[in-house]
Amino acid sequence: MAQTRGSWPWWRCAITGLSALGLGLSSYLGWHYLMGGSVIGCDGGSACDQVLSSRWSEIGGVVPVSGLAAGAYLAMLIASLHLGPATEASVRRLAWRAMLVLVGSAAGSAVWFTVVQKWFIGAFCPYCMATHLTSVVLAALVIWQAPRLTDAEPTGVGSSDAQRMIGARPAAGLALAGLALAGIMAAGQVALAPPSVSHGGETPGVRMTPVDPHTVPVIGSPDAPCVVELLFDYECPHCQRLHAMLDEVIRRTGGKVAFALCPTPLNPRCNPFIPQEVDAFKDSCELTRIALAVWVAKRGAFADFDRWMYAPEPGHLWHPRSIAAATAKAVELVGQARFDAAKADPWIDRDLQNSVRIYGQTGADAVPKLVFGSHWVNPEPNDADDLIRIMHMSLGLPQP
Repeated sequence: MAQTRGSWPWWRCAITGLSALGLGLSSYLGWHYLMGGSVIGCDGGSACDQVLSSRWSEIGGVVPVSGLAAGAYLAMLIASLHLGPATEASVRRLAWRAMLVLVGSAAGSAVWFTVVQKWFIGAFCPYCMATHLTSVVLAALVIWQAPRLTDAEPTGVGSSDAQRMIGARPAAGLALAGLALAGIMAAGQVALAPPSVSHGGETPGVRMTPVDPHTVPVIGSPDAPCVVELLFDYECPHCQRLHAMLDEVIRRTGGKVAFALCPTPLNPRCNPFIPQEVDAFKDSCELTRIALAVWVAKRGAFADFDRWMYAPEPGHLWHPRSIAAATAKAVELVGQARFDAAKADPWIDRDLQNSVRIYGQTGADAVPKLVFGSHWVNPEPNDADDLIRIMHMSLGLPQP
């Protein structure tokens, strides 16, 4: 029993336990990446979902970050089992060196992904943050213990003739080497943009009646040769990113493309194709009606309202507007009397249901969705050039 206690002091138990915890968390996220579906507690559109579905969850759109993390934590767990006095000194020294590089890399990655969530995505994933905290605590513990141990006294009480497992400077150097590896990974994420993704189809058996671009909100000219219908939700982060590209697409196509806006709430209260209500889209129906009321009350004010709905707050990234804030902005733009009168106009519900009908005819699967004739596509472009290419390949629009 004494030998067992000497072999497994508290710090070694903590190192092994934290390594196992990190392995469990990252493996779960990796399984989610491979199999799809929702992580427990991360409904579609939630902050957690925004992080896990972002480009930053992968390297180059190919390698999942969670997979790399799982591999690193597995290596840490194996190394932690060879840190005790029962292991030959040379193997134990190798295990400590590997552990120092690994924890340095994990801690550096934790800092990087915390920065990404704060300033690039604007949302935090609790699973990711728990993994990052595990990395930092594990790194602090390993870096603190490694220089204190000798090949004769693993408990930290050295003797005059004992050789240190890892000196203080070599330990710091190995941890910094791991930090450099994390930096290389971060640089790779920034430099290697993932390939654009799209999912589309055609509904040849259904008579698709295009909307009249002169009677609905349009980005671009309603007389453009190609008017693409855009289905979107004002609480959808993917829609917000796509919205930011539309003006540039119009510019690069010389005004030959325009986008007829078809707000399509992802909420069963006004969209029967949605099976159940999700908290992330709980205000979608009302936000859509407010936006359409602005169009009815004063068409010239709609563009300002639409841009404001998708604009980030000063100093922050974008978050969906509340009903109260959207109402206040609408009243500011068109006046209280005109807004109240417009909200009672039956055209609003007719237009909303027309957008919902198009949504159902084109698969009822996701937004944003672009529709042109009988063709439709759910694009996930990286930039305006990607979006133009997707529309050419999937919708048959001419290249600019």
